[in-house]
Amino acid sequence: MIKNLLIAALVLSLAACKSKTAFNYSEDFVKKEQSLGPDMQKAEADVSTYNAAGQYDSLAAIGARMEKLFDIKLKEIEEKPAPDAKEGENFKRAGIQYFKFLKSIYAGYKEYGNAKTPEERQIALSKIKDNLAYKETAIADIKQSQQKFADANGFKIQQ
Repeated sequence: MIKNLLIAALVLSLAACKSKTAFNYSEDFVKKEQSLGPDMQKAEADVSTYNAAGQYDSLAAIGARMEKLFDIKLKEIEEKPAPDAKEGENFKRAGIQYFKFLKSIYAGYKEYGNAKTPEERQIALSKIKDNLAYKETAIADIKQSQQKFADANGFKIQQ
């Protein structure tokens, strides 16, 4: 009887530890995303200003700078092992895809700014529009993955 209680207590403590590890991994992901928020807001405002003024070299510079910021965050995510928790690998993969998607938006701005002809600029603009049309889906995908990860590991995420 005591042996069964000890085993049950051990299993519960291991489950709680995995839940805490999973929660911390999720929170770390959110912090990485939030840390880019101010840079993204400024970049979007600058893109509008520079595009209206026809300052394409500045658009390219914004795109390149933001790509570098996303590369840093992507490297951090890729190098950090997924937690040993249910859906950990899936959430990590979804996070990488999400950051790659966000990075691709800024790669589009860089391509648009670096375009040498109006035709090249139009092609780049079309790619940007396609990316931006996918944005809501990309956000929904990462939220769904994070929710699945949270549900599988017994913690709640803030909306």
